[in-house]
Amino acid sequence: MTLSLDFASDVLNWFDHYGRHDLPWQHNPTPYRVWVSEIMLQQTQVATVIPYYLRFMTSFPTVEALAAASNDDVVQHWAGLGYYARARNLHHAAQQVVEQGGEFPRTLDGLMALKGIGRSTAGAILSLAGQQRGVIMDGNVKRVLARCFALEGEASSASVQQQLWALAEQLTPTARFAAYSQAMMDLGATVCTRSKPLCLYCPLQARCQAYALGTPTAFPEKKKTKDIPTKEAYFVIFDNDQGETLWLKRPPAGIWGSLWCLPEIAVESEQELQQRLMADFGVSGCETAYLPPFRHTFSHYHLLLKPLRIKAIPQQTADSRSQWCTLEQVKSLGLPKPMMTLLAYL
Repeated sequence: MTLSLDFASDVLNWFDHYGRHDLPWQHNPTPYRVWVSEIMLQQTQVATVIPYYLRFMTSFPTVEALAAASNDDVVQHWAGLGYYARARNLHHAAQQVVEQGGEFPRTLDGLMALKGIGRSTAGAILSLAGQQRGVIMDGNVKRVLARCFALEGEASSASVQQQLWALAEQLTPTARFAAYSQAMMDLGATVCTRSKPLCLYCPLQARCQAYALGTPTAFPEKKKTKDIPTKEAYFVIFDNDQGETLWLKRPPAGIWGSLWCLPEIAVESEQELQQRLMADFGVSGCETAYLPPFRHTFSHYHLLLKPLRIKAIPQQTADSRSQWCTLEQVKSLGLPKPMMTLLAYL
């Protein structure tokens, strides 16, 4: 018990002086506002999230507004933030909450029953917005605990996960738990950083076993990197005489679900490319320009995007999932980040 109280006291004293107290979701921290911020912050830095969060809250100020929105509108507000399943899950969970009366569950299990909410996110909602003791375990917290207690092994391994959650349960105080939760996230994000930890400024330095060993960055153990494959695909820029370009809406599932992209053709040869252009778009013998390719990296593979510009009118595009747009019009659509890069070619 003494360890728990001393640990929390050190963290909270540091937070009072140096923690972040003016993040947008810290103002009026309702379960809805905290939940949206926590989902956005998964694998995404605070500085990137803030403008997305503010825009999202302006358009969808309540869970009812989010639930009533179209999936297209929600995904468009997420465009460029990545990991688009988060947006689809967020929309689905909002509808679950509204179906259950519009109030967020007040228990860990109830929150975890909502689409896309795991144990740590549920703990954050309880702690930061529900005035209940909740235990969190985001990447920043994992790093602080793994270093402080010199836990050996990869943070994602079952044994280390079990140790981390046991420590988090033990160390989270029964008072000021909201401040403590925010403090642990801030400590990992601003002091106990991944590659260059500022150990001299850390309130836990005196008790940190990794610091005592002289190897703070050795914990948690880095995940063994694997060679990931590279895939290639042409992204076709069809131009018409009105200065418009053809854009297609992606299917709801899969990479860039429900976002708008240039037509994609994945082939291995020039001959196959010409065959697909004819088969898919009724286009042949047109003037083409091959533009500089560039690479985008997903979690499991690299994608080499090869822009191809063709001045032609495809034949098989007269449906609701295709749209001719000027450069200004396309900016209002939901585009994944690589398509934003491709706009430079337009």
